[in-house]
Amino acid sequence: MGNGDVDTGVSPQDGGHGQPVPAPPDLPLPLDFEGFYLGHQEFFHDFAEIHLGSRRIAEQVIHGVFLEILGGWDGLLQQGDLEQQTLVVLTRGVTRRLEADGRPPAFLINGPITRNLEAVRSELELNSSAGGLYEAILELPPRQFTVIVLRHLLGYPTKRIARYMGLDTRTVDYHGRKGRERLRIRLDLPAAVGKNKKGERQ
Repeated sequence: MGNGDVDTGVSPQDGGHGQPVPAPPDLPLPLDFEGFYLGHQEFFHDFAEIHLGSRRIAEQVIHGVFLEILGGWDGLLQQGDLEQQTLVVLTRGVTRRLEADGRPPAFLINGPITRNLEAVRSELELNSSAGGLYEAILELPPRQFTVIVLRHLLGYPTKRIARYMGLDTRTVDYHGRKGRERLRIRLDLPAAVGKNKKGERQ
């Protein structure tokens, strides 16, 4: 397939954004794992799809990711910071598939996602030659990473992000600001121009 093996369309068989897919088949599942699955499957699938470029491939990868999480569920609960630990499993699963396919993340070559990344560049006042944005996003702390991906790459509104993360909308905004600040530092960009109380640049 051309265009870096990226599916630009979504077939009915592939599913669509926001549509749940069946839970892993190893029933009965721990009740807390079921709750985790129901609360996270949409983000996991969307995250994988923007990297892999295909809903069908994303579903295959995320099925394996959830089975891996389920296999180590008790240990993950004991380690604490379940969000951080499961994001590691998610990122590892997507990275393994990209390495197996021998290609870069789809959002670097997929038109709509590239436009979203350009919007992030514009908001951060990055010029087009500034590299390393994708890598810098991956290096963010878990909550900042999640907010940046959900808000800027997937286009989720703040209220939806707050519901997904179990946070107040103001806390979501805080993590978004901190994430952008870390990206500026990581990419060696100048500090943002200050604004006065009227929102005018100083």
